Amino acid sequence: MHAHAFPDSLAPRAIAALEAECPWKAVADGTVGSLLKSMDAADIDVSVLCTIATKPDQVEGIVGWCRKVRSDRIDVLPSVHPKTPDAAGWVRRFADEGFAGIKLHPMYQDFALDDPAMDDVYAAAAQCGLLITAHCGRDIAFGPDDDRAAPERIVRVIDRHPRLTLVCTHLGGWRMWDEVEKLLLGREVYLETSFSLDELDPARAAGMIRAHGEDRVMFGTDWPWQRQEESLALLRKLPLTDAQRRKVLWSNAAALLGY
Repeated sequence: MHAHAFPDSLAPRAIAALEAECPWKAVADGTVGSLLKSMDAADIDVSVLCTIATKPDQVEGIVGWCRKVRSDRIDVLPSVHPKTPDAAGWVRRFADEGFAGIKLHPMYQDFALDDPAMDDVYAAAAQCGLLITAHCGRDIAFGPDDDRAAPERIVRVIDRHPRLTLVCTHLGGWRMWDEVEKLLLGREVYLETSFSLDELDPARAAGMIRAHGEDRVMFGTDWPWQRQEESLALLRKLPLTDAQRRKVLWSNAAALLGY
């Protein structure tokens, strides 16, 4: 439920720029071709490709590329920028074109998740039945006190928009898992596992999945920032039943995306 890629001509510059902002190196070149090779190696059927509009005028170009790369193996989430004119209207257009949802990243798009200025976007997504996948918790490229994607802000969003389908990446909040356990577990949101299973004790991670409800947790990797096969191995080490693991690996996402 969480991969990234860029147009072939842009990928080298995008990866280099992102690597320069944080002490982390990509595991691949960030192209769709490399993503498909990674999926083949890890025996992954479908990846959800998340885009991020970091400038208001990028939306049209992003959705055009999304149209080109989506396939039976690559599902794609376009993105709107909070300052894009008629951002909510763009969300409705995405729904008309059959996209499953959008991706938001508070740090790279410079907004707080619970900013009332985002309410029109959230309301449009809820009205159209689109999911929103959002970066949640801290981000390694930003300061340790940056709370724009904190669990308490997620709670405010879902309290204001109870019909919104919200997918919270990084098991609800990267390096804010105490807050996730206190505020988010059991709430009407989906959690996704990227960049969490390598930092959490397996028993704790499995306990969080069970406490939240295994029907609302989905597998993700944040490729190309983490290897898909390594993320799968971490998930398979969790003390979950086969039925619970299958829900996280496939059936929850398949139901949400309409497969």
